[in-house]
Amino acid sequence: MSSAEQLRVIAFESRRTAEIATLIERQGGAPFVAPAMREVPLGDQHEALAFAGALARGAIDVVVLLTGVGTRALVAAVASVLPREQLVAALGRVVTVARGPKPVAALRELGLAPTLTIAEPNTWRELLAGLDARGPLTGTRIAVQEYGVSNPELLAGLAARGATVTRVPVYRWALPDDVGPLRAAVMRLAAADADVALFTSATQVEHLVQVAREAGALDDVRRGMARVVVGSVGPVCSEALRRAGFAVDVEPTHPKMGPLVLETMRAAPALLATRRGAPRLA
Repeated sequence: MSSAEQLRVIAFESRRTAEIATLIERQGGAPFVAPAMREVPLGDQHEALAFAGALARGAIDVVVLLTGVGTRALVAAVASVLPREQLVAALGRVVTVARGPKPVAALRELGLAPTLTIAEPNTWRELLAGLDARGPLTGTRIAVQEYGVSNPELLAGLAARGATVTRVPVYRWALPDDVGPLRAAVMRLAAADADVALFTSATQVEHLVQVAREAGALDDVRRGMARVVVGSVGPVCSEALRRAGFAVDVEPTHPKMGPLVLETMRAAPALLATRRGAPRLA
């Protein structure tokens, strides 16, 4: 592979498909964006409603917001029992923890600033460290807005520190309505018809494996993934890739989409030049 202009790039981003395609094109690549997931609001929001009641009566000390989408979904989910103005007032009385820039932005839309913003790369480890720096958590009542699935390491870490933890799920992750592009990406990876694969969440990895397995192509995809340059947005995504048997080549200096595309595309030509004859193992 002599130049970035020749790079065929598969990206699995779902919400910001046009943006990631533009970023890839700016680096001289040919993007194929295959959305791998969608957020589906829970049909039964009893846990969110119970959280709203506890927050309103002062039975919550800390609210941990893990995603921007989840923060906005939570506002909508509790609106029937805790209208926006009352929710904003109640959140203003407690410690709010934003895992990264997206929940920070969602709080700003409410006219709030987080009490604590978690340092990059914004994983559960940094979150626990940030809370530890504020002091003991024994007896602290903490509500955790979840992001499609529970984070058992975070919940266990909070409980081990003596906190009372309330899970607040508001949505789940599902395959996209149109699975066609994802199936096409599976076939392209299986046929070695790609040079770079970009992942911006762990769920994208899980759904790629699911669709590849359903297509009977998982072994071929694993072989294909061993020949492409794999970019992962951050540690949680990288852990999911390695669990699936995929090696990670590039994890950007900042866990954001822009650095992911830029740093992976810059590294790809040299990596591909040494890889084509000798794919590596995870």
